[in-house]
Formats: sequence, C-alpha cells, structure tokens
Amino acid sequence: MQPDGLADILERILDKGIVVAGDVSVSLVGIELLSIRLRLLVATVDKAKELGINWWETDPHLSAEARRLEQENAALLERVSALESRLEQLPIPGARA
Repeated sequence: MQPDGLADILERILDKGIVVAGDVSVSLVGIELLSIRLRLLVATVDKAKELGINWWETDPHLSAEARRLEQENAALLERVSALESRLEQLPIPGARA
C-alpha cells in the first residue's frame, strides 16, 4: 500500500470537511474582559452548504448582500422611528386640550 500524498489528504479533507471550533473568555470578578470565538471550517463550499453551514452568506463583513440588507434595515428603522415621533405629536381626536 502506497502512502497518501499531500494532495490526496487535502482532497479527502475537502470532500469530507473538517470543523474546528472553540471559545475562550477571560473574566475578572464576574466581568468578562475578553472573549474570543474561533470557528475554522475546511471544506468545499458545496460540502459546507450540504452540511448546513453557510454563515458567510449572512455576515455583513463577508457578504455584499448581507451588508446591503443591514443598511436597508437601518434605514427602515430610522423611518419607523421618525414616523412614530410624528404620530406622537398628532392631536388625539376627542381629547381635551
């Protein structure tokens, strides 16, 4: 039996996928000072999607579409806030002044 080459090993990893996940947090007297979240996925995009892993599609730092949706959502929230402010200033019918 011939030992696997690096290309064979890499192909196998990409085909099956490998995930490394970890969290580290540093706290002092119950106050969290530092939190590090590490998520490493080594797989083809197709394999990741097959596994239900697609966080890069909704992360605004990685996806232009997610960034656009985040900006659109912020603009809509501003409009709702402005409309609520205007609504609060309207007189209530039948109320005494």
